[in-house]
Amino acid sequence: MTRKRPPRVLALSVLIFLSSLAARTQSPHFGDVQAALAQANDQAPQIPKAAGKPVLPDDPWKRVLAPTKDAPESIGFYSAGFLRGASRLPLSGPGYQVMRPSRHRYYGHPSLLSFIKALALQLKSHGLHTLVVGDLGQPRGGPTLSGHASHQTGLDVDLWFRQLPDGKKLTMADREKLQTPRMVDGDFDNLNSKWNPKEMDVLKLASEQPDVERIFVNPIIKQALCDAHKGEPWLSKLRPELGHDDHFHVRLKCPPDSQNCKAQEVPPAGDGCDKTLADWFTPENKDKVKHESEHPKPPAMPTLPSLCEKVLGE
Repeated sequence: MTRKRPPRVLALSVLIFLSSLAARTQSPHFGDVQAALAQANDQAPQIPKAAGKPVLPDDPWKRVLAPTKDAPESIGFYSAGFLRGASRLPLSGPGYQVMRPSRHRYYGHPSLLSFIKALALQLKSHGLHTLVVGDLGQPRGGPTLSGHASHQTGLDVDLWFRQLPDGKKLTMADREKLQTPRMVDGDFDNLNSKWNPKEMDVLKLASEQPDVERIFVNPIIKQALCDAHKGEPWLSKLRPELGHDDHFHVRLKCPPDSQNCKAQEVPPAGDGCDKTLADWFTPENKDKVKHESEHPKPPAMPTLPSLCEKVLGE
């Protein structure tokens, strides 16, 4: 005798199937990534949910799996904006490999993809390590409430300090589980034994690219750069910021094709090896940083440009 499914169970099954089908058809690349990840699932570590972790606001941007089908345009500010016509960075290319593909954050403005590919080739030509690429942005940009305040307009990318020998191919499981080690003890006490001075060459090559607006690094890394290269003009783009002790964050200028992109102020003149850097290491600032780390603000949805809602629904 065939057992009939209750109506509610049958309806739920149909809904799950349709949702799965829609997800697969929205992006020609998402299915490829999911299939590759399936093989790695048994090897990837399972991260338990942290007790007392605040609940994130609803974020519809992370559920969109494909970019819009129009000309590329970055709209709004880096921490309150979105992206039209994003391009997808292949997970591997000459001189680089992308990490955490399951996060689906490997989209950006074409100028960002060009920067990453060009930097990877430069590192290769200088005998430096393979470029390890972290998050870019989501298919249509927008807020990424878990992990970033910016990365919303397709013009930001995190590049890991992890040293990866040239020619080493990472498996999909490697890309999901490998970590990039912290280069700094404490919040900004001193560089530790993980720091490789060759990273200074990487930062110099990145900062000398004309499209780069600024690069965020931990204050102690900025101090090390000042000690070794004080007075060199490329240092002006290196800006001290907490949370950047295991990677550096590159931000590009607004592209010429993006008239609605809101630019950030140009970094101050000089090498930045001045009082603005020294202020990070005062007892008052260290106390402030400690308080903020012990009492973090809950994530909040930014106020986005009015065009966002239309692009989100396309």
